Amino acid sequence: MYTGKHAHLRPLQPAFIMASTGEAVTYRELEARCNRLAHLFRKRGLTRLDHLSIFMENNSRYLESCGAGERAGLYYTCVNSYLTPGELAYILTNSESRILITSQAKLDIAREAIAACPKIELCIVADGEGESERIVGLDAATRDLPKTPIADEGLGTAMLYSSGTTGRPKGILRPLPEQPPVQNLPLFDFLIKLWHYREGMVYLSPAPLYHSAPQGAVNLTIRMGGTAIIMESFDPERYLQLVQQWGITHTQLVPTMFSRMLKLPEEVRKRYDLSSLEVAIHAAAPCPAAVKDEMIRWWGPIIHEYYGATEGLGFTACNSEEWLAHRGTVGRVLLGDLHILDENMKPCPKGTPGTVWFKTATPFEYFNDPDKTKEARSEDGSMSTVGDVGYVDDDNFLYLTDRATFMIISGGVNIYPQECENLLITHPKVADAAVFGVPNADLGEEVKAVVQPMPGITPGEELAQELIAFCGKSLSRQKVPRSVDFEAELPRLPTGKLYKRLLRDRYWGNKTSRIV
Repeated sequence: MYTGKHAHLRPLQPAFIMASTGEAVTYRELEARCNRLAHLFRKRGLTRLDHLSIFMENNSRYLESCGAGERAGLYYTCVNSYLTPGELAYILTNSESRILITSQAKLDIAREAIAACPKIELCIVADGEGESERIVGLDAATRDLPKTPIADEGLGTAMLYSSGTTGRPKGILRPLPEQPPVQNLPLFDFLIKLWHYREGMVYLSPAPLYHSAPQGAVNLTIRMGGTAIIMESFDPERYLQLVQQWGITHTQLVPTMFSRMLKLPEEVRKRYDLSSLEVAIHAAAPCPAAVKDEMIRWWGPIIHEYYGATEGLGFTACNSEEWLAHRGTVGRVLLGDLHILDENMKPCPKGTPGTVWFKTATPFEYFNDPDKTKEARSEDGSMSTVGDVGYVDDDNFLYLTDRATFMIISGGVNIYPQECENLLITHPKVADAAVFGVPNADLGEEVKAVVQPMPGITPGEELAQELIAFCGKSLSRQKVPRSVDFEAELPRLPTGKLYKRLLRDRYWGNKTSRIV
């Protein structure tokens, strides 16, 4: 996020405010912090296209860590802050990072990870003190460095990793043009116009900053001279309080956040003035249609949806009016060239699900993984996919049905579990739900649901039968779960993605094949 322009135009305006503490960092201060850290990168020998990683919870030093990388021409990798030391070490090694920026809260994990990563030359503790030549405190390391820009400023960008829900996380590398950091990437200009970002906007960010969507949204807010309110973690009522408190104009959420707000008591939902909201964007996972219907009724036609993998293969979007006319869609293609193909790479008829392929809008590769890059591309190299399944209607609106890896084949019938998950989440006793295939000696697979009950709801056979009957009223027999298990909490990432593989693998054990 580039602050140079606004550090002069609006030096005392908060660039961002931390929601829980009210700590505000002005444009002048953020500019100085970014510059000092960029000087430290140069002092340590990092040059254009080198790599660093950031492993922290949402805190007041996160944005300068990204901002310094963005003005020093570096690839910065924002790492899922919930990873184990081994998982973190894998990403540090795979990304070829030379510097790791972490926090006091994550230092124990970081310390264990870098013990296995000799290429990490320096670990910077953003909000703490140093303890060795290799582990230093951010303030102490940058205190005597200039607060003015480095001499060779150049645009850097994030190199984020896929969530790893279908295997090892993969670094997504895009070509980085040689241009000054004040100059936007073309995608940023496109998004600013699409979502009506403007000077003076106030953006509420309820999601982890390591994820691509909040990364991009906060970046654009600051480039526009707005103010970002950063939630350390999501709480549904606190979110509504913040909209009223700060006069929020723009925000971006994931569908699980919608569900949690809708399940607040009606008197709580009506307690807060949300009239300042101009644009509410959602993505990351398909939104159950019933949930989105309720949100549009509550907030009005200000809800925008988009679909676009971190890989940047293509981009679809729709506003509330378009969605209501094409209920369940994730939008029409605005970037890239969409194709729905069957397993033989033949086009599927409209209305028939197939794998979603794009002739890519922007080139990418999986960093240090040519095999995975090749696997994601068509044989002739002209198209790419992340394995999502969907179809288009007669008006060329795209509908997602599932990830291909979680498709259930039961008695020769292809079942896409997203439909059942979307239904279960609307039940008043269900907080969260996952549906997947488990072994069945006769059918190959049968449909299993794992449910997180709402607080105060007792799990058990009675509730299981109630949920099976509930599904049976809306779904064909093959799609209805044959059994329901219960968990206190499902392994859903803070970004909204369900870590379904962890659940499914318990039922398949060590089987190498998913066919019985």
